[in-house]
Amino acid sequence: MKVGLTMLEFELILVGLLLFFVAIGVHIVIALGVTAVLGVYFAYGDFGMVQKLVGSTSYEGLRNYVFAVIPLFMLMGEFISKSGTITDVYRGIQRGLKKLPGRLALATVMGNAIFSFVTGVSIASAAAFTRIAYPEMKRHRYNNGFSLASITGSSVLGMLIPPSVLMIVWGILTERSIGQIFLAGVIPGLLLTGLFIVYILCAALIMPKLVGLNKDGTPIASTEEVEEENLETQGSVLWSSIWLFGIIATVLGGIWVGFFSPTEGAGVGAALGLILAISKGATAKDIIGTILSVGRTSAPILLLLLTASLYSRSLAMTGVTSTIQDLFLSTGFGYVGIVLLMMLIWFILGMIIDSISIMLLTVAIFEPIAVSLGIEPMAFAILGIIAIEAGLLTPPFGLLVYTVKASARDKNVRLGQIFYYSIPYWIIMLITVMLLLLFPGIATFLPNLLF
Repeated sequence: MKVGLTMLEFELILVGLLLFFVAIGVHIVIALGVTAVLGVYFAYGDFGMVQKLVGSTSYEGLRNYVFAVIPLFMLMGEFISKSGTITDVYRGIQRGLKKLPGRLALATVMGNAIFSFVTGVSIASAAAFTRIAYPEMKRHRYNNGFSLASITGSSVLGMLIPPSVLMIVWGILTERSIGQIFLAGVIPGLLLTGLFIVYILCAALIMPKLVGLNKDGTPIASTEEVEEENLETQGSVLWSSIWLFGIIATVLGGIWVGFFSPTEGAGVGAALGLILAISKGATAKDIIGTILSVGRTSAPILLLLLTASLYSRSLAMTGVTSTIQDLFLSTGFGYVGIVLLMMLIWFILGMIIDSISIMLLTVAIFEPIAVSLGIEPMAFAILGIIAIEAGLLTPPFGLLVYTVKASARDKNVRLGQIFYYSIPYWIIMLITVMLLLLFPGIATFLPNLLF
């Protein structure tokens, strides 16, 4: 050690410096980059080593075309969202569920699950369905907190059901197959969707006022006028459904059977989304605005990935990764205990920073530990993504809750209400994590079947 520190002291300073930067509000990109540079410099005392590390990491990152997966999938989702297809499909679902209590909330969960197959961002799902579903639920006298919580809770499916930005980031950070991670998320995503549906049905039967019903099951307010106002032609719903499921089948099916890589699949999806948007009346101004919006959103993510790679390499070069792994393994907590400790760290971080930042800070350290414990990499990836996503429902940060609150623009709804009614969704996510821990085959079945 060139600065006269013991290895333990150096490692504590390096990790503590990063946490300090994050705690005082320094942007995660700067925090990761500065910590990585200082770590390598203090370890080797040679600025030339720092230059080589930054140069080689940047070059490899820029030439690796897998990084294009994120903006292309985001572009696909934005084009489809702009086309109005999701609104058509949502209204088709809710009309098909007419006889079920809480049908609007159920349609929101199912619509979010379907929308998740074309967008990889939970926040996008939350904002879109707040605009689509909340006005409908409000007209039908649903409880405001329950309504927005159903949107908030089901929006996490956007990061779990492929294509997901978090899955892509996880694959890049761990150098695992993105296609396999996509497959691993399908069954857990459908399981989580099913549990959300069961919860809503139970809540509607036990407390019918939550879904705008009297105790005898009759609507609190007449909704005939609303139904007539929102009725779309069957042809429009059918056409939108054919387009949507056709894009899903083409893109994800093509990736899974090996017809094209995730990056190529994302490109095909973006092109099909563009054609759909044009066929639905999107103007040149709409298309250019969508492209610029995706660029503004995805560019910071790509920069984050670059600095995260730099940070991971510096940890490996300075021995910090090995020391932290040894520390976890020496706790004596065992298989389940160590995973629960990781989850606790994820939940705590979820209260203060966003999902991608959490992943960049922890995955490079946690994933090798999990593998050394004998945990299936694909199962751990999905387990970790769900646990990290749970942080988006956790106060005081709760990014999804803030997104829904801002999109609803309803002064009568308090943040506390949404957090309160989101608790069951958080618990269901925790149950799903435990099921994955006990039965990893839930996540590994499809990857093992097709790869």
